[in-house]
Amino acid sequence: MNSMQAATPSGVAARTGPIAVELSATSVTFGRGPTATPALAETSMIIPDGEFLALVGPSGCGKSTILRLVSGLVRPTSGVVIVGGREVAARALRVGMAFQNPTMLPWLTIEQNIMLPLKIVEPFRSQFKKQRKLAFRDKAHALLAQVGLKGFANKFPWQLSGGMLQRANLCRALIHEPRMLLLDEPFGALDQFTKEELWTILQNLWLAHKPTVLLVTHDLREAAFLASRICVMSPRPGRVIDDSKVDFARPRTIKMTFEPDFVALNQRLRDLIVVARADPADETSEATS
Repeated sequence: MNSMQAATPSGVAARTGPIAVELSATSVTFGRGPTATPALAETSMIIPDGEFLALVGPSGCGKSTILRLVSGLVRPTSGVVIVGGREVAARALRVGMAFQNPTMLPWLTIEQNIMLPLKIVEPFRSQFKKQRKLAFRDKAHALLAQVGLKGFANKFPWQLSGGMLQRANLCRALIHEPRMLLLDEPFGALDQFTKEELWTILQNLWLAHKPTVLLVTHDLREAAFLASRICVMSPRPGRVIDDSKVDFARPRTIKMTFEPDFVALNQRLRDLIVVARADPADETSEATS
């Protein structure tokens, strides 16, 4: 099959080019003493600039913990988290975020909700009053058009469906031109057809803007469709048990997800997770944590 290739192992040592994120012997434990809960075992990971990385694994394996480490919402118990060449606390990168529930302020229009990051993040913040009805408004409308929401800028959140709100949420995450996009189960609450439509939209946005993307998902088909690299994690305390490139040709189509190579990748990922969940060592770790 010329258009598709199986995922291939890709060790950290093979990484080249600018680095967006580096975790170096990073671990996270919540609490102290006998009630302490190890969430993430010592993990080292490099994410090159512009890569689309998906984290998959069973619930509670530390996927969202890695996302929060990168965003600065959680501090490591040990090790270091480097983002944009500096420790994450230095906030070296502009970051966009989208989560499962697209929280919009109900009293603001979609346009106003999307432009909120421009009121907060420099250098846009200092220009907001002058540009909100000019260049910034045009930027918001251009993003809305890219996700199929042309003409909905003046609607309120309660007038849009869940899928439409998630499209607007992606616009809000991208409007301040982040170098990194953090996505935590952004399509988890949507029906399958809406999910697939949004996969294509997100792929197109990534191809157009090329931010570094870190996606947390339980959906293996979603990971394989969107990512250029997939890391599989073990049960808590999480660790990376497989790190593979995904070399399927882009732009990818939903039809491709039913082809043999794609199905084989999904099955391989599933088998890795099933074996990891059945590992007695992991069960012991979980029982004692």
